[in-house]
Amino acid sequence: MNYLEKYNIWVENPYFDEETRLELMAIKNDEKEIEERFYRELEFGTGGLRGIIGAGTNRMNKYVVRKASQGLSNFILKRNISSPSIAIAYDSRHRSAEFAVESARVFARNGIKSYLFDGLRPTPELSFVVRHLNCSAGVVITASHNPKEYNGYKVYGKDGGQLPLSLSEVVMEEVNKIRDITSIKVMDFNAAKEAGLIEMIGQEIDDEYIESLKTLSVLKIDQEVLDKCRIIYTPIHGAGNIPVRRILKETGFNNIYVVPEQELPDPDFSTVKYPNPEEKAAFVLAISMAKDMDVDLIIGTDPDCDRVGVVVKNRNGEYVTLTGNQTGCLLMEYILQGLKRQGKLPPNGFVVKTIVTTELARKIADFYNVKLVEVLTGFKFIGEQILHRDEQGNEKFIFGFEESYGYLAGTFVRDKDAVVASMLIAEMYAWYKSRNLTLYDGIMELYDKYGYEKEGLDSFTLDGREGVEKIQNAMNRLRDEQPSMFGNIAVKAIRDYEKKIRIDIENGTAEPMELPKSNVLYYETKEGFWFCIRPSGTEPKIKIYYGVSGASPVMSEEALNNLKKQVLSKIRPLLS
Repeated sequence: MNYLEKYNIWVENPYFDEETRLELMAIKNDEKEIEERFYRELEFGTGGLRGIIGAGTNRMNKYVVRKASQGLSNFILKRNISSPSIAIAYDSRHRSAEFAVESARVFARNGIKSYLFDGLRPTPELSFVVRHLNCSAGVVITASHNPKEYNGYKVYGKDGGQLPLSLSEVVMEEVNKIRDITSIKVMDFNAAKEAGLIEMIGQEIDDEYIESLKTLSVLKIDQEVLDKCRIIYTPIHGAGNIPVRRILKETGFNNIYVVPEQELPDPDFSTVKYPNPEEKAAFVLAISMAKDMDVDLIIGTDPDCDRVGVVVKNRNGEYVTLTGNQTGCLLMEYILQGLKRQGKLPPNGFVVKTIVTTELARKIADFYNVKLVEVLTGFKFIGEQILHRDEQGNEKFIFGFEESYGYLAGTFVRDKDAVVASMLIAEMYAWYKSRNLTLYDGIMELYDKYGYEKEGLDSFTLDGREGVEKIQNAMNRLRDEQPSMFGNIAVKAIRDYEKKIRIDIENGTAEPMELPKSNVLYYETKEGFWFCIRPSGTEPKIKIYYGVSGASPVMSEEALNNLKKQVLSKIRPLLS
């Protein structure tokens, strides 16, 4: 069936509501737009769905959400689980509440009970409640830090982590088996509630979540010091406003100032171009407020409150954003040294980072004699390590992070958690203040102690069908050619995670790798640097990560600039 035939079905079939029909009729003379909306099904990937909101098979709408929910229902029912249940949460985006309700109605029609939050909640709280209520699975409606036009549908397993590859592929198969979207039935919402198939949850779970996270505090800081700590916080119009402010208040921080223009939920994210705490632009209002109030720490969380960004004042009084690598290494150092100081550092402890996360983390782990586990990009793989090594094994998870501003301490949650991270960042800030130092001073201490590691990231967005094809073609070219040079940068070895092999360029030998299969190419240079190329799993982007080290900040900066220049001289032509 071609895209025009699919379009006509959506326009003519009474299964689709009048709002959908009118939206599609408005583009009846725009064949390119019709093709873009219907040339494929919105792909249910390893983490679920993510796409632009709108009518069509290649868009996020209640019908595509119903299809995903029916596929998940089929997956659960085939596993013969006694009294199956699914927890559902959602953030502040357009249609999030509607998509959450539609999901619950599908689950109810299949005899699966839903625990549905009574308002927006952070994604990590969804992970928590899956474990707390012993659910069979979890769903959160969010597109994380994507632009306002997007929404998404993430699936979690019974351990509270994102589904592992082995199970997500089975769910994908169940979703893809559904050929006729109009065959999916839903149950009336009120009838489902009366039948006990939908149960609303809220305050009681919030209390359990916050109390659990508070036990992860590392050091007891004197209240006199805490009262000197002044922090500006922005939820960037998302789900973090209530839980982050609450946990900071309950751990002794009485001087928290919220950016008023960004305090309340706003699906248009009207004060920012992108609601992404990785971008300094998201902190313009917060920095202005900090300057007026002479505050030297800003914390910001993304719409579903799983990522957190940090802005600090440097020694020149300028406000600078910390990278995800810097914040992660600060937290790792603070947690490990704090536990060691108290004699609480477990002998079987481990920390986790992704392959594109700074090598500085390895140096910190080595210093404290703690095992470092490296995983593929994506926090789901960190969550898997907790399940296999801690819950099912005899090791103790301490901390995990990725360069894209995701951090996790403890095992109550199995995904990145900006609520516990905000608590620990504030506590760490107070600890440095007790030593008359700032978090910027802390970064300098790290570099002086371990060396001047520096990382970078370039990303290229190529929208539409043609963009996706260009990205894949570029990856195919690089994989087939196995280049030994990128400009004047000599490659020592290539790790091809798609083929699961490491290729030594000099002698041409290949050795197997244990990590799961993934469309990623990682290059080790003869200078001891690295860069990694991968398509984004959630956006039409290709990303290039870089890592260098040097004897001084200037030398690291020069090495990074040259590495980026040489790599891009080869990559840009492949994307044109």
